[in-house]
Amino acid sequence: MDEIIVFQQAGSGAVKISGIRHYGSGLIISRVFDLPAHLPDFIDSPEEYFREDFSGDLVLSFLSHPDLLDYLARLCREKNIPLIASGRKNEGAITPFTCCSLGRLPGLGLYGEQFGIPEYEVELREKTICRVEVRRGASCGASWELIPAIVGLTPEAALACIAREAQYLCAADPSNFDPLTGKSALHVAGKVHEKALRLALERLK
Repeated sequence: MDEIIVFQQAGSGAVKISGIRHYGSGLIISRVFDLPAHLPDFIDSPEEYFREDFSGDLVLSFLSHPDLLDYLARLCREKNIPLIASGRKNEGAITPFTCCSLGRLPGLGLYGEQFGIPEYEVELREKTICRVEVRRGASCGASWELIPAIVGLTPEAALACIAREAQYLCAADPSNFDPLTGKSALHVAGKVHEKALRLALERLK
């Protein structure tokens, strides 16, 4: 059983926590540290917000304050615990643009095997999708929850709608734009799910 520690602000990781608990296997979220949402722009003593010690196999951060994330990254480095902070920028953490754009990286245990860039297995019957199995998916649960919307469709119709369905379910901040590419978190979530379905269909040929 892999132990996950979560740091959030005012419940900001609630959707991901729920998704991991519902769709994960062999994972336990052993501690959730919920810090305040409204904080000073600059925090000179971030250690004051981390008074309790922790240990585990992986830390997930949903902290939006950069000073808190910097301090958490230092703590995790000292403890030799991998830290994932999706949608953030921090040299001491693994920072995919979205939870569903996390690649298969070493050292992330069962979480890394089950959550990240989606991987599907599909089955066709009479030229329509009759079964979809998630081998790996978004920690928010969108990869699983969109399945009813594409089962019963032709591959072409499913490919046309899966990105939209993923975006409806995505828990990412829609205002989170990458200044270099101009892409939003919702756009990325839609694209990775569309690509996952396309790859699964290509394996049937």
